Amino acid sequence: MYDLDPAVQQHLRLASFEGKFDVKDFVGHVSEKLITDSKASPGPFDPKPFIRNLEAAVDRLIAVRRDVQTRTEQMEKSVKVSEREYSKKMAELNKGFEAVGHSFLGMETKMNEVGRTAIRVGEELESVHQQRQRAQAAYDLIDFYNQFARDDTSRLDAMKKEGKEGRRRLAILLRRLGTVGKEVDLPNAEKTLENIDRYCEKFEKDMLHLFDRAYRRGDPKMMHHCAQTLLDFNGGASCVQVYVNQHDFFINRVRESDNSNNDALWEQLPDPDSSVPAAEAGLSDLFQEIRTTVGQEVQIVQAVFPNPPYVMQVFLQRVFAQSIQQQLEILVSRGAALSDLAFLRMLQMVHHQTAALVEDLKGYELPSIIPRSPVDSTDFGRALNTATANTAAAATAATVSTMLETAMEELFVPYTEGLRYLERESKSLSELYTSFLTNFTRYHERSHKGGKSSLFDRMVNQLNAAATTTTPSGSSSTSAQAAAAILRYGGLGGGVEKTKEEEPVNEEDGQLHIAIAETMLKWHAEAVGRCVELSAPNDVPKHIFALLRVLAAAIGSAYIETAVETAMVKVEAADPKMEPNLQLLGVLRSVDLICYLWQQYVNMALLPLASASVTVRREMVVFNNQSVSRIEGGANHVMQKLTDTILAWLTVQLAKQKRNDFKPRNDDLSFARDNTEPCVSCCEALEKVRNAAKENLSGKNLEVFLTEVGVAFHGLLLEHLKKFPVSATGGLMLAKDLKSYQDTISTFSIPSLHERFEFLRQLGNVFLIGPDILKSYITEGYLGRIDSSLLKPYLAQRSDWGQAEKGFNDSLGMEDGTGDGKGMRDRFGMGRLSMIMKDLEPLRDHIPTMPTIPAGMSMPSITMSRFPGYP
Repeated sequence: MYDLDPAVQQHLRLASFEGKFDVKDFVGHVSEKLITDSKASPGPFDPKPFIRNLEAAVDRLIAVRRDVQTRTEQMEKSVKVSEREYSKKMAELNKGFEAVGHSFLGMETKMNEVGRTAIRVGEELESVHQQRQRAQAAYDLIDFYNQFARDDTSRLDAMKKEGKEGRRRLAILLRRLGTVGKEVDLPNAEKTLENIDRYCEKFEKDMLHLFDRAYRRGDPKMMHHCAQTLLDFNGGASCVQVYVNQHDFFINRVRESDNSNNDALWEQLPDPDSSVPAAEAGLSDLFQEIRTTVGQEVQIVQAVFPNPPYVMQVFLQRVFAQSIQQQLEILVSRGAALSDLAFLRMLQMVHHQTAALVEDLKGYELPSIIPRSPVDSTDFGRALNTATANTAAAATAATVSTMLETAMEELFVPYTEGLRYLERESKSLSELYTSFLTNFTRYHERSHKGGKSSLFDRMVNQLNAAATTTTPSGSSSTSAQAAAAILRYGGLGGGVEKTKEEEPVNEEDGQLHIAIAETMLKWHAEAVGRCVELSAPNDVPKHIFALLRVLAAAIGSAYIETAVETAMVKVEAADPKMEPNLQLLGVLRSVDLICYLWQQYVNMALLPLASASVTVRREMVVFNNQSVSRIEGGANHVMQKLTDTILAWLTVQLAKQKRNDFKPRNDDLSFARDNTEPCVSCCEALEKVRNAAKENLSGKNLEVFLTEVGVAFHGLLLEHLKKFPVSATGGLMLAKDLKSYQDTISTFSIPSLHERFEFLRQLGNVFLIGPDILKSYITEGYLGRIDSSLLKPYLAQRSDWGQAEKGFNDSLGMEDGTGDGKGMRDRFGMGRLSMIMKDLEPLRDHIPTMPTIPAGMSMPSITMSRFPGYP
């Protein structure tokens, strides 16, 4: 057998295969010496030593494997034996635990039985104890009642001398005796009850005297004892009243108001253009003193009284009813002596500062708990307490926060109850507006003197009727007060005496100004802010609606409609032979801008405040639409009348056309002139109309206005050309006039007018061409779009028409036979040349009236479009 090298044998041991094992390293270690010898041998490679070495190693590894298998089998047998023993021990332990669990369950059952028995015994003992206490308390009450019947109070006096505990027990006993005495029905019961009441009164006086002495000495412990005793006796209300009445905040307290620092405030209050002051110095000092005092009192009350919430409520109620109300009355009375605006501003200022004070005082909220004396914890005592009304408990049922809100509401009830505030606010606003518009109203009143009945007169009549309107209760409504104020301050009422010497008014006073409207809206916004703050939440929508009526009466009826009616009177009174007053377009521009501001204010500020009431909001929208629609109708009427005046003036200018202007005798003089005099006058008038319209109108309104003027002037020219004979030389003059008309109208920048006046220019060319090409010319361009027979009145004005008429009539007869003439007549209806363009037919139908607002819009706006700077 081949012997292995000792080093190789070391690698064939079992320990070499434990842990990490690598086959390549193992083979290398086994053959390492043979490889070295083979490299050292000079001859060829001999594999036999390697084979013998590896065979021997394999044999050794087989033996090692057999040893490992043998050891493994032995270990498996021992593990199986150990597992059987472990399972046996675990089964024995489980049986032991189950036995212990059963023992504990039995013990728990027995303990529960014992516990139930103990509970029953305890309940019986408690019942017996309560019965004993009740019997003892009843015995004591009967005994003391009999003593009162014999007028013997020695035991009670002795109990009172026992100190704090004795006084507490005596207070509870007296309360019970008073309750029992009212229920007893015996022969001497009334006398006994009188004795009890007399002793109770004496006891209460003694305790209040003791409390007063402790209060003066500054002894909080004795004060607490007295307060607790009186609480057990009758609720402690008398003790609280003594404490509050003797407080330094209410006794010997003199406040000197420094009026010198408030002069500026009282000067600002009646001035509507000045900002609303934020606070009043005297009121601010008072409220700061209240905050400081309450902060200190909370700590004292909690230390002294067993029911601090009730005491704080009594103290704060006294503060509101005495100090704050007194200061409020002084301030609002002084404001009312100045003006309604000063009164309202001061009322709002006090309300705002008081609301801030209330929010600060709410931070001193205390728990509503009334501790009872331990002596009063028996069942018999509780039974008696259920029959006794406890005033302190009832008082503290409401929290301090609720009491503060109620006190503040009651503070302002005399000024905001019912319609008092709304009527005063409406009256103040109406007086401000009418005073502000006095010169404006006087100017327009003078403008209407001697004239016929107008919207201004109707407005005055309506205001007179509204001012005399009363509600079913007999008082004047808000609208009636507003109307009366407008009549009184505007000097419009029939019963108002006019001063003999009035301040002179000028043209500027009667003009509409955006600044005036903005001022009126600013005043109204201030009133709305007060209304929201001072009115109840449920009343805000209807109060806002009432203020909207006041605003509409002022800015709508008294301001805008008055100016519109004056403009209408001026237009109607204008002499048609005089140049029209185009400055009235500026009135319409101001009306548009003011209405826009008004409606933006209504939609952004007023309508959202009425969202809580759908009905009121809908009524506000309807009322607002009606107000603006009325203004819109007046503005439309003014614009239409102004258009008629412009056309009348153009007609007057065209009437200055001489018979032979287009049939001159001297050709040199004819060519020396650029245009005829009527043409120059009409072009100048049209340019003024254009400039005034573009300055004051914009958008669709500008287009409609200029279109109406252009179309109407086009019709005037068509009729004008039928009246004058035209020679060949005069045709040149006519062509220059028509070209001037066309150039002037082109500056209107209205596409539909371009076609109309291009047709007019081509119509004027029929006087320039020869008779031989006349027939072909009228069949081309714009002239070819109409019936040739409609051109006869114009062709007849040619100086050579007598020579060319026969051949022209023959040609027309042939054309009529084709049926084209009838088709053109169907197209143009009655055959007026002012209807030559089919695409202008709808526009012509809409020109007599200005565009109106679609029904149902929530925000009406005047017909005129927005101007630059406004959306």
